[in-house]
Amino acid sequence: MSQNLARLEQLLGYQFQNPELLQRALTHRSWAYENAPFSDNGESARGLQNESFELVGDAVLGLAVVEHLYHKHPAASEGDLTLMKHRLVSTGTLAEAAQRINLGEFLRVGKGEEKTGGRRKQALLADTFEAVLGAIFFDSGYVAARAFVQRVLADEIRKATPTTSIDYKTLLQETLQAEKREAPSYNVVKTSGPPHNRMFHVEAAWDGGTVRGKGTSIKQAEMMAANLVLKQLKKEKKAEKQT
Repeated sequence: MSQNLARLEQLLGYQFQNPELLQRALTHRSWAYENAPFSDNGESARGLQNESFELVGDAVLGLAVVEHLYHKHPAASEGDLTLMKHRLVSTGTLAEAAQRINLGEFLRVGKGEEKTGGRRKQALLADTFEAVLGAIFFDSGYVAARAFVQRVLADEIRKATPTTSIDYKTLLQETLQAEKREAPSYNVVKTSGPPHNRMFHVEAAWDGGTVRGKGTSIKQAEMMAANLVLKQLKKEKKAEKQT
């Protein structure tokens, strides 16, 4: 292993059994397509880049975070747990964590990405954080990956409470406005449960479709619906990147 990767392992607080996993986790597709052996269908490049690791890391991160939140806040509602979870796994939170461990310094990016400041881009840093987590999962399994999450996101997890959940409605509106799209609309479509334990179902509509969120208050249901829209928009952007 190079001294560079050994130094990163110290920052991560984790030593890889298979260092090649870490190297791949740090490889952006721009570097892979510039440096992979020539292939008409791009298979060589896909085998070097970190996007599949990112997908696995995203799933592991979600499970590790919600498991911890469930035990920390046993009385929290499903809606509160969901909002806390998505704040902790947001691009901004993961990018800040990546910056704390200087992850950008160790990235392998292509020349074009380097020129445009790729090492400092929030989305790229957050994706790489997830890829590194995926690499740890492949190297040692879920327990080691969960320990990494709890160590690196310790401050954010400690501060997470239902009252500090992110304002997804505002974030969604700002996101759509930045893309020159119309603001979403919200409509209560259903209520259920007894008066002392009401559950509200809210539909959020935007120019890409509709989704439904639920919560013990209309505001909470709207927040969940807005967050689901944000997740859909994120998926669409990732799909565009891969085409």
